[in-house]
Amino acid sequence: MMRSMRTVQALLVALLAMVVAPAAHAEKRVALVVGNNDYRYVPKLQKAVNDARTMGDTLKQLGFNVMVAENLNRQQFSQTLLAFDNAVEPGDTAFFFYAGHGFEIAGQNFLLPTDVPAATEGQEELVRDASILADRIIERLQNKKARTSILVFDACRNNPFERSGTRAVAGGGGLAPMTQLPEGVFSVFSAGPRQTALDRLSNDDANPNSVFTRTFAKELTQPGVNLVQVAQRTRRAVSELAETVRHKQIPVYFDQMVDDVFLNGMAKGPAADKPAEPQQKLAALPPVSAPKIPPANEILNAPIAMFSRHNGGWTVTFSIADPTLGISWRMGESGDFRETGFMDVLDPRTRKRMPNPSIQLPADEPAGTIQVRYVDASGEMQGPFPIRFEPETALVRDQRKILDMTATSWLSFREFNGLLVYYTHLMSYRCAIREVRIGIDSAVPDKVLNMPGCDMRDPSAIPSNATPYLKLPPATKFVSVELTYRDGSVSEIKSFRR
Repeated sequence: MMRSMRTVQALLVALLAMVVAPAAHAEKRVALVVGNNDYRYVPKLQKAVNDARTMGDTLKQLGFNVMVAENLNRQQFSQTLLAFDNAVEPGDTAFFFYAGHGFEIAGQNFLLPTDVPAATEGQEELVRDASILADRIIERLQNKKARTSILVFDACRNNPFERSGTRAVAGGGGLAPMTQLPEGVFSVFSAGPRQTALDRLSNDDANPNSVFTRTFAKELTQPGVNLVQVAQRTRRAVSELAETVRHKQIPVYFDQMVDDVFLNGMAKGPAADKPAEPQQKLAALPPVSAPKIPPANEILNAPIAMFSRHNGGWTVTFSIADPTLGISWRMGESGDFRETGFMDVLDPRTRKRMPNPSIQLPADEPAGTIQVRYVDASGEMQGPFPIRFEPETALVRDQRKILDMTATSWLSFREFNGLLVYYTHLMSYRCAIREVRIGIDSAVPDKVLNMPGCDMRDPSAIPSNATPYLKLPPATKFVSVELTYRDGSVSEIKSFRR
């Protein structure tokens, strides 16, 4: 424990300057690399620290000013993220790499510090409170106006909370797809949904790195290759390696970048004949004084919100990392704050009634800013914190999440005056869908299903003139389906058999 604390103190106090930039700020490359092996209450890992060290060395070769942190508990993780946040300035390229246990709960991704407690069925909140929400890292980089934010997660391993004789906490040992990314963000996962990432190919595999990291680090250093090509090459190579041991591991990436990003030289072409520009100097990471716990009102601990649309309007559920004694809110910059009330359950952290984390908004609530504040465990008021409410964006995100979680219900068969295939479920959540394609007795979806337009006033209602089914030949054995979502991403192809 003391060794780990000294490591973090050294990281925070001794962030050495590489080259000090001129008076005007020069856009620079900054990276935070985290590897967690030594978990106290869940299974330890073997290669996460090695993966972090390898990625740190790789990124230094590519001109990044790199912070490498190992075996972080929750407090140390928060402090390290704050130091990373302070190092990023507008226009920078920010790179975050994490190797360790990750866990998905209700579509949200949590990175597990080394002191995350063992959890069993019904203790999802315990995991949330003790972990780092991946979306917060993106939000912080967006707030710092980084031009390009790259996030890489080698965390798609088995459920760390599974133990013999107990029911595991509800969630996934892998990570959920990060499909709703803001502009300028690129994320890579070492394995696809419901897949696990290999640490090694066999007992004779002496490589110190996981299968993903050894491949990704190599591809990053290839000259003249943009980031999308790096991800595609990594996906192909990792998939082929995994197949040699009959394992399915296909890395996935999500791209919301505006420009091509080259980390090791531009692609060869006409531009290669132009005179080279002077090499840009790297600005120094600002030195950090003795480590301290970030103030409770730092953005790191600000509430986040999940929006859910139903027939009566909107349910907004706040997630607050700190134990709370009360939550209040208002719409806009003026007016009185309203208390959310309390639930008939005790919060084990405060031993007092748990504040209701949810509020209701009418169906026609226009876009605006929700101001949220809360009373922390010491009785101090924190906030208010602004949370932007965009109805259309929130609806698409909510319906996309439901579709991902209910993929087995996309289609259903019924025999009535012939064979019918119903896609009522897809119609109900069509606001998140750009196009639906199906294949009849074919693994290649080649037929487009007609879908009614999205009605923001009643998004789940199916119009009376819509036909939510197709007549199929009686001998049909299966139907494949592929969704193109509103953000342009494409689902896995699902097969539905009679």
